[in-house]
Amino acid sequence: MSRVDYRHGLVIGKFYPPHLGHIYLIRTAAAHCQQVTVGVLGSSVESISIAQRVAWLRETFADAPQVRIVGALDDVPIDYTSPAIWAAHVAVMREAVQEAQRTFGPAPAVDAVFTSEHYGQELARQFGCAHVCLDQSRALFPVSGTAVRADPVAQWHMLPPAVQAGLAVRVVVLGAESTGTTTLSQDLAAALRQRGGVWARTAWVAEYGREYSHNLLALARAHKPAAGVADIAWQSSDFRAVAAEQCRREDHAARHGSPVLVCDTDAFATRLWHERYQGGPSADVATIAQAMPPRSLYLLTSDAGVAFEDDGLRDGAHLRSWMTGRFRSLLGAQAVPWVELSGSPAERCRHALERVDACMAQAWPFAAPL
Repeated sequence: MSRVDYRHGLVIGKFYPPHLGHIYLIRTAAAHCQQVTVGVLGSSVESISIAQRVAWLRETFADAPQVRIVGALDDVPIDYTSPAIWAAHVAVMREAVQEAQRTFGPAPAVDAVFTSEHYGQELARQFGCAHVCLDQSRALFPVSGTAVRADPVAQWHMLPPAVQAGLAVRVVVLGAESTGTTTLSQDLAAALRQRGGVWARTAWVAEYGREYSHNLLALARAHKPAAGVADIAWQSSDFRAVAAEQCRREDHAARHGSPVLVCDTDAFATRLWHERYQGGPSADVATIAQAMPPRSLYLLTSDAGVAFEDDGLRDGAHLRSWMTGRFRSLLGAQAVPWVELSGSPAERCRHALERVDACMAQAWPFAAPL
C-alpha cells in the first residue's frame, strides 16, 4: 500500500464564512501537496466581501507559505446537472488558479482537488486530476456555512480565531475620569460570562492608558521621589503608543473570546484624552482609531451623581462635565450606536445588557448565498 502526495492541490469554496471544517480541508491539502491554491468564490449578493474572507484565511494560514489564497467573483448559478453551468464555474476556478500564479508565482498543473462535497468527483474530472474526499459526512467537523449563518452563536466554537475577531460584537465603555467606566465594563463582562456556554469565554480588555500612566509616574518618581500625577510629562507620542497598544490587545482578545468583546475604552476615546492633555487633536491617533475593526455599541458613563475618587492618577474632577459633554459630541458625530448610562452600578449594568442583547439580535445579517 502506498501513499500519493501531490504537486498542486486545489481547494475551492464560498467560505461564507470560513469555519473549522474549511481549515481542516486546507490544512490536509497543505500537508500532502507541494503547493495549494485556495479559491474563495463569492457572489455579489453575499454580505461578507470576498476580500474579507481572503484576509481571514490568509491570516489563518500565515504559517503555511505553500498555501496561496485568492478570491474570485462567481455569480454563476448552481446547477450540478448542467454541463454549461459546470463549464462556467470551472472557468472562474481556472482564472483563480491563474490569479494565484500572477500573485504568488508559477505552480505546476493542478493534480488533485480536495473537497468534502458530493460534487468533488465531477470537479476532479473537469480538471483531469485526482479527487481527495475528506469528511463528507461531517463526522470530524460537524459544521457547515449554512449552520454558521443560521446561528453564529451556537457555532462560535467552530470558527477560527481570525473569523471570531471579525464577527465579534465589540462593545466599548468610555467616559470621563472617575465615572465608573471600569466598573461597568467589568460588571458587563461578568454578567455575560454568567450565562455559561460560549459566553463563559467573554473577554474584557482593560484600559491600557492606566497602565501606561502608572509607568510614566514611576519614571517621574525615579527622578523626583515625591512626584505626582501633575509631574507626568505627557507627549503626543505617548497617546499614539497607547492607542496602538489598546488596539493590539483588543484584537488579541477578540480572537479568544465569546461573540461579545467588552472593552474599557478604545482608540476613539484616546483621541479625546489627547485633546484633554495636549490641548488639541492628534492626526496619528485619529488614523489609528479610523483603522479599528467596526464597533457595535458605545456605552458612555455619565458623571452625574458620581462622586470623584482620586486614585493617585486622576486630576480632572473639574473637567468631568466638560469631558462628558465632549464625548457626547464626538459620539453623536459618528455612526456607531451609543447610549449614555446613569444610575447605580447595577442599573447601569442592567441597561447595558439590554442594549448588548439588542445589538446581538441584529449583529450578523447574513444575506442568502447565490
